[in-house]
Amino acid sequence: MPEFIDRFINMGSSLVPGKALILYGPRRAGKTTLLKSYLASCGLRYRLETGDDVRIRHLLGSGDLKQIVAFAEGFDLVAIDEAQQIPGVGMGLKILVDQLPDLRIIATGSSSFDLAGAVGEPLTGRKQTLTLFPISQMELKQRFNSYDLRQRLEEYLVYGSYPEIVVTEGRREKIALLEELVGSYLMKDVLALERIRSSRTLVDLLKLIAFQVGSEVSLTELATQVRLDVKTVGRYLDILEKGFVIVRVGGFSRNLRSEVTSKAKYYFLDNGVRNAVIGQYNLLDSRNDIGILWENFVVAERLKKRSYHGIYGTFHFWRTYDGQEIDYVEERDGGLFGFECKWSSKRRDKPPKKWRDSYPEATFERVTPDNYLDFVG
Repeated sequence: MPEFIDRFINMGSSLVPGKALILYGPRRAGKTTLLKSYLASCGLRYRLETGDDVRIRHLLGSGDLKQIVAFAEGFDLVAIDEAQQIPGVGMGLKILVDQLPDLRIIATGSSSFDLAGAVGEPLTGRKQTLTLFPISQMELKQRFNSYDLRQRLEEYLVYGSYPEIVVTEGRREKIALLEELVGSYLMKDVLALERIRSSRTLVDLLKLIAFQVGSEVSLTELATQVRLDVKTVGRYLDILEKGFVIVRVGGFSRNLRSEVTSKAKYYFLDNGVRNAVIGQYNLLDSRNDIGILWENFVVAERLKKRSYHGIYGTFHFWRTYDGQEIDYVEERDGGLFGFECKWSSKRRDKPPKKWRDSYPEATFERVTPDNYLDFVG
C-alpha cells in the first residue's frame, strides 16, 4: 500500500492573487499533507504558519494593518494551517488581500464552524473555497484498477477511508486509529467549538443516527430518546454536519401530496467513523447491517465526486406515504435521476410505479458492487 495517495484537489489551479483560498475538511483528512506537498513543488517563495502558534493567533487576530502587512512582505505566498484556531482571522486575511494584491493566500481549517463564520463576511468576494474529504474511490482509482478496488471494498465499508486508515495494514492497527480519531476529533473538537457540555449526550445522539442510516429521522423522537428539546437536537445535528461528521439529505417532491418531505435522512461522511461510534468492526460475513453500510458508502462517495467534479444540482431521497421509495435522487442539468443502493447484484428491481407515473422522464439505476465505480469513481 502506498504511503501517499495523490489527492484530487489541485491547489495550484485554484490559487490566484487577490483571493484567499480556503481549504476546509475534517481533521486528519490530509489537508496539511496536501498543503506541504503543494508548497514543496510550487516554486514560489512562501511562508507557512499555523494557527496553533500563539504569536500567529495574536498577530492575525489583532487587526493591526501595519504589522500584518510587514509579516507577509517579501513572500509570494502566505499559508496558514489550522486557521480556525485564530479568533478574527477573517479580518487578518482581508488585510492581506486588500493591501497586498499580488500575494497568494491559503488558509486551512479542520471544521467549517469557526472558520466559515470568521472569513464569511470579511472575505465576501475575496475567497475561493475547497473541501478535502477522506480519500475517495476516485483517488484510489489512480492507484488501483477496478478489480483491486472491489477486492478491498470490505475494508472501506468497515474501516472507512481516512488516509491513515487506508495506508495502515492490520485490523487491530486500523481499529486503534479509528478509536483515536473519533475520540479526539468528535469529543475534543466538536465539543470545544460549540461549547457542548455533555459529551455523552452527543455520543448517544450519534449512535441513534448510526443505527438509522438510510431511514428517515424524526427530530421529535431523537429529542425524546436523548432527553433534549427538539431545537437543541437540531442544533447538535447542524454542528455535526458542519464538522464533516454527518450529512443531511432531504426528501424530494414536486408538491405531490403523496410524497414525504417533512423528515430527513442522515449519512456519515465516513463508514469507519459510523462503525467506531457504535463500536462495531465485525467483517461483513458476521454483520446484519450490510445494506446500511453499502448505502452510506455509496452516498458519501457520490458526494465526494460531486464536490471534486463540480456536479451542481440538488440531491434528495424520495418516498411516498404508502412506502414506495428511492434511496438517492439527483436533480441536475434539467434531468431527474434516481438511484437505488443494493449490495446484491442478483435482483433487477424496477423503479417504483409512482416514480414512473409521476416522473416519466426520470431515469432509475441500481448501484451495486458490480457497477458502483461508474457512479462514484
